[in-house]
Amino acid sequence: MIKRHRKRLMGLILAWFVLLTPGTAFAQAPEESDVDGITATPSVEPESETDEGAGADTGMQSTEVSQTKDEADDNVVIEEDDKPYLALGADLSPEQQATVLSLMGIASGDLGNYDVSYVTNTEEHTYLDAYISKSEIGSKSWSSVVIVKREKGSGINISTKNINYCTIGMYKNALVTAGIKDADIIVAGPRPISGTAALVGIFKAYTDMTGSSLSKESIDTALNELVLTGKLSDIEGVESEDVESMVAYLKQKVAEGALKDEKSIGKAIEEACDDFSVSLSDEEKSQLIELMLKIKDLDLDVDSLLDQAKSIYDKLSNMGFDVSSGDGLIAKIGDFFSGIVDAIKDFFSGLFS
Repeated sequence: MIKRHRKRLMGLILAWFVLLTPGTAFAQAPEESDVDGITATPSVEPESETDEGAGADTGMQSTEVSQTKDEADDNVVIEEDDKPYLALGADLSPEQQATVLSLMGIASGDLGNYDVSYVTNTEEHTYLDAYISKSEIGSKSWSSVVIVKREKGSGINISTKNINYCTIGMYKNALVTAGIKDADIIVAGPRPISGTAALVGIFKAYTDMTGSSLSKESIDTALNELVLTGKLSDIEGVESEDVESMVAYLKQKVAEGALKDEKSIGKAIEEACDDFSVSLSDEEKSQLIELMLKIKDLDLDVDSLLDQAKSIYDKLSNMGFDVSSGDGLIAKIGDFFSGIVDAIKDFFSGLFS
């Protein structure tokens, strides 16, 4: 009995020294190059699917992808044995639909093999009218998405094609808020569009894929977040990556319970604006406070935030912000030393038992 306890204690003490040796366990992971929103999106109005004159929905669409370089692209690929769900814009012409499918890596002739739904312009207005003017939403539904369910722990991975306003970081932030988990997603347009209405398609396809409905409150908050993040990113002198990071950081603090009311959220926003070099007007700060109050009511899980939008929170960690969760480094070290104390107690209780 004594030997068994002694062996366990010596093993834990040895592990203790290994832990404290530089370059061993719990070393910080190297900084990843693929982080969200490295290149800022161009300054454009958030027009989702406007007619944009007589040129809409006419003629053969080119399959050439025109969009801003986004180094955060997760390079999502649809494989032959995947079982993706599609949500296509209901107003796509046959030529436009062929373009969108091509960008997604799907042959038009194989469309019958997939689960397909269609997003109407009426649905877009239903979800987005509270945050975007009717003229900006327009009268055509072109945004299209394909989504594939992945294994638990895979996180949210996104690629965009012909999306020139919404960044991948914006999508990830909003989708985590909505409660979407472990999915590969491609968002595509027949030609360059903003992509704000694509979120409606993602919600629809995800619901079809999982058979579970997302709550009305989470959908509303996610759409609010996407549109507001886009507007803040469009402010002159503000980088989209800074806004994405700031929103993610504030959201984490809300999820942790550190920000409980309008006053504490407002103070955190003031500090975050300095930390992330984002200059906002009083009105914009008020809009951000309202968004965070909505997020607080959703009772998001901080571990889910970190897991599903890992690239965003890795970037925050590399910037020096604390994004450790209950499974983070501090908790692991605390559990380790707690284990040593328990082992010592067991050791001496075994000596005299």
